[in-house]
Amino acid sequence: MPLQIVPLAKSTTCMAAAALVSSSLYLNSASAVSTVTSVPVKSALALRSPVELSCSLPSSSASSCFGQRFSLAFAPSVSSSAAGRPMTTVASSAAAPASARSIHEFTVKNNAGEEVDLSIYKGKVLLIVNVASACGLTRDNYTELTSLYSDLRDKGLEILAFPCNQFGGQEPGSNEQIKEFACSRFKAEFPIFDKVDVNGPNTAPVYQFLKAKKGGGFLGDNIKWNFGKFLVDQEGNVVERYAPTTSPKSIEKDIKKLLGV
Repeated sequence: MPLQIVPLAKSTTCMAAAALVSSSLYLNSASAVSTVTSVPVKSALALRSPVELSCSLPSSSASSCFGQRFSLAFAPSVSSSAAGRPMTTVASSAAAPASARSIHEFTVKNNAGEEVDLSIYKGKVLLIVNVASACGLTRDNYTELTSLYSDLRDKGLEILAFPCNQFGGQEPGSNEQIKEFACSRFKAEFPIFDKVDVNGPNTAPVYQFLKAKKGGGFLGDNIKWNFGKFLVDQEGNVVERYAPTTSPKSIEKDIKKLLGV
């Protein structure tokens, strides 16, 4: 019986919440399988509500684990002594449009549902972010994104925000509510687009392209959580990808390098 779990802390221990207990289990992604990686994980189950699953990962992989959404699948007929044996994580990525060479070839919808040809951003450096209004990362990210945009907009930076409700249901509002939140709470002036999926079978084509150009490392190409970031140059090439926990301010030096300032 598959369940959704979400890691809750960035550390060498990846904590996840689940609703049921089983003596043995394995992890896999909620979407189609493209790669399989075995990771040595020691699992510890505690009988409480909700149940906490503690997955102790090697420090080298813990940061990649943060924010990744998994499904919890139970493996019957295996004893609890299986704790400590390798578990399997399955990561996936939708295929990008085969002919696309630049992000400028894509059309997206704005907050009002109108089509926007991304070729209007030719000559601009783009920071593309999947945003959410009710995430623990929301305040710091929106504050720093707004500051970056204010400082560098006139020098050629555009920030493109794509709301997404796939991570903990933390962007449940309508497009109007999302825009009102960002503009009234954080004075955001950068464009906020239509809500999209960034993972799974309904991944927006522009995110298929971004993930294909810059993979996500150990756990696959999927976006790991709210506020994942992609840096795109003036020709529409994806030059860098940043984790959700990477602050916008820390990216400023990379943006300025592309802008030549």
